[in-house]
Amino acid sequence: MKILATSDWHLGNLFHGNDRLPEHKHFLKWLLEQIAEQKPDALLIAGDIFDNGNPSAAAQTVYYEFLADATQLCPNMQVIITAGNHDSASRLEAPRPLLTRYHVEIRGNVRKIWQQGESGDEDKTGGHWLYSFDDLIIPVTNEEGEEVIILAVPFLRSDVVQNASYSQGVNDFLRELTAEARKKYPGRKCIMMAHMYAKGSDIARKDASEKIIIGGQEEVDLEGWNDHPDYMTCGHIHKRQHIWNTDWARYTGSILPMSFAEKDYTHGIDLITIGCDEEGKETGKSKEWKIDFLEYKPQHSLRILPENEEELTFKKWQKLINSELSERTDGELSDHFDYVMLKVKQEKLTSDDIKELEKLVNEKDAVLCKIQRIIQQLDLSTIQGSQHITSIEDIINRPPLDTLKEAFAIRHNAPMNERQEKMLSDLLTTSSL
Repeated sequence: MKILATSDWHLGNLFHGNDRLPEHKHFLKWLLEQIAEQKPDALLIAGDIFDNGNPSAAAQTVYYEFLADATQLCPNMQVIITAGNHDSASRLEAPRPLLTRYHVEIRGNVRKIWQQGESGDEDKTGGHWLYSFDDLIIPVTNEEGEEVIILAVPFLRSDVVQNASYSQGVNDFLRELTAEARKKYPGRKCIMMAHMYAKGSDIARKDASEKIIIGGQEEVDLEGWNDHPDYMTCGHIHKRQHIWNTDWARYTGSILPMSFAEKDYTHGIDLITIGCDEEGKETGKSKEWKIDFLEYKPQHSLRILPENEEELTFKKWQKLINSELSERTDGELSDHFDYVMLKVKQEKLTSDDIKELEKLVNEKDAVLCKIQRIIQQLDLSTIQGSQHITSIEDIINRPPLDTLKEAFAIRHNAPMNERQEKMLSDLLTTSSL
């Protein structure tokens, strides 16, 4: 049995103001080629189909065109889609009754059923709500009649996981769902697809595009889960990686880089093969699980110039841009132009110099997305009155002017001049009268 797994498409995303629908079409065309070649029994898409909850008509058109092409290309393939934190669960599920007829299953919301209490129950409300786990358990059968169970878990919002700890609530939910699936389908292989932030995930620390709550309140720890699914494929984190402390769960990663911090990420989809591969059929030795990475090269590369921290003069900048970026053909961008970010150290260049560099990049087969202005950090110890703060008493006993001078230097990366310091001193004197 073959299953393709992917996530984090972010259809409708703008990259520094640039429409990415052509890039998404490029990926989806490639994905259709993989479907035609692999002829999978299922395609799993684990959340963040769209970049926001109210996607444009153009983004939705690309999505539905892909589903139409995929189901026509491989009519027996089961497509299973779950909502991510960027998606509107209700909007994603709206066409569910129609798409189910074409072997496309969508799970955006977690349904609940009311369990009526029996007479004599301590529960005075007369009953309680239970998760409808059956709705999230989807059997997939191939032409040979072999069956695997897919546990389709959408992004679990806090109003669904009503627990003192969100992380523990998600853990309880995943464990209960898995136990229910094994009870209902004993002996079957189980694959879970989910969209969450797992503990230990490697994310870009600067310019991260994943929506991560500070403090790790949504961080889910999978360690110690002995009765876990046979395999788990996740969305939400954009870097392809194993989930920390597991050998049975991984992130497939985003299909496009979402920021320049993701410049060196690899992109693609996972091919999950269950049972004998061709080598196994020849040797008679069954290989239960095999995960292959099918790498996809995005249509546009990300370029950061310079790649190191070198300080460049204007002439060196011109030479670098001319050597690193290709020329346009007949003044037009090619289908594979580069997205470019310049790291400029301002003390070396004037504003006019920077404008000239912008003009030069825009004459190349490239789109300038961002200029990162790097300012040399000021040594605060050189500022008169600067001191090391070790306690609240140090702040209370410190002259207000010294504190304000240091705050100014941190904010502007430059000390106050004499005129500014005199104005501030006069203001402090006036306010104390």
